[in-house]
Amino acid sequence: MKPTNLLLILSLFLATATSLTAQKFAYINSQELINELPEVKEANSNIEAFQSQLQKKGQEMIQALQTKYAAVEQNRDSYSPIELEQEAQKLKDEEAQILQFEQTSQQKILDKSETLLAPIRLRIEDAIKQVADENGYDYVFDYSMGLVLYANEETNIGDLVKAKLGL
Repeated sequence: MKPTNLLLILSLFLATATSLTAQKFAYINSQELINELPEVKEANSNIEAFQSQLQKKGQEMIQALQTKYAAVEQNRDSYSPIELEQEAQKLKDEEAQILQFEQTSQQKILDKSETLLAPIRLRIEDAIKQVADENGYDYVFDYSMGLVLYANEETNIGDLVKAKLGL
């Protein structure tokens, strides 16, 4: 191998090794941080209250349908076959409406959750970015996501992010 090629390879190796050692890594347990934020507790409380309202309305719809089923069953002999068929169809349509209500309720809960929690997530992400910039970290890993197999406690920026968030 020519000395110039060897020198070039050695330079590339040293440049790569230097750039890898110059990078700073940190980690944070975002779940622990989220659990400490009062805004998250308030948002979760609002989501649960909204979910309870929808569940209550759904239960009321189901009870009303059960009452109608019982009334049709009790008065079955007073209906002509055509009327009985029409009543059965009405009940099936109402069942479908309840099923649709349940599905849209789940979507409404997800939408409400996203509406309330998205700004909090953005605030946390901004605080993490600010701490990383201020302290020269190139990468920040989330310990709660299981992405870190080992971490030196000195690289945990959780307290810095909490301070940035005013906790």
